[in-house]
Amino acid sequence: MRVEVLTGDALECALDDVARLRIEVFRAYPYLYDGDFAYERRYLEPYRANREAVVVGAFDGARLVGAATGMPLAAHADDFAAAFADSEIDLGDVFYCAESVLLPEFRRRGIGHAFFDAREAHARELGYGKAAFCAVVRGEHPLKPEGYRPLDAFWRRRGYKPLEGVIAQFGWRDLGEDAESSKALQFWLREL
Repeated sequence: MRVEVLTGDALECALDDVARLRIEVFRAYPYLYDGDFAYERRYLEPYRANREAVVVGAFDGARLVGAATGMPLAAHADDFAAAFADSEIDLGDVFYCAESVLLPEFRRRGIGHAFFDAREAHARELGYGKAAFCAVVRGEHPLKPEGYRPLDAFWRRRGYKPLEGVIAQFGWRDLGEDAESSKALQFWLREL
């Protein structure tokens, strides 16, 4: 296993695999995402163009088995600015750790920490003072697996805390649904 920051041609070559990983991993609870490859490629396109964006890949040999992305939160202002409207947080000082997706058979090997380490180091090098991500807020659901454990303890050990009242709304189609529905996403933040 190796984890590496992808830039230039390597980033470009990985985007289709990152799109497929997002679709596969986000099918699980709590996302229950019924993904579409064309949408995923459009979603990932800004990572190619934003000079401050980062993609971190986890490889088993030549195969991409996990990925984490990040870019300045201000680049996502259209999606998330409303969530921060009542906070005093300057979006220009926050690096957004977007997704971390890793195939289940490669979990519990420290790769999640490596993903955060690489994105946080990248953010510090760029001069950002804070890092944030958002997590799906889902109550009871018929597809919630027995014994499901949220990742809150992992995030807290890394120094992240939920931002009270900073909730974004984002839509996607759940498995088994015909149309998109709005989901609540709780922001978590840490000082770098």
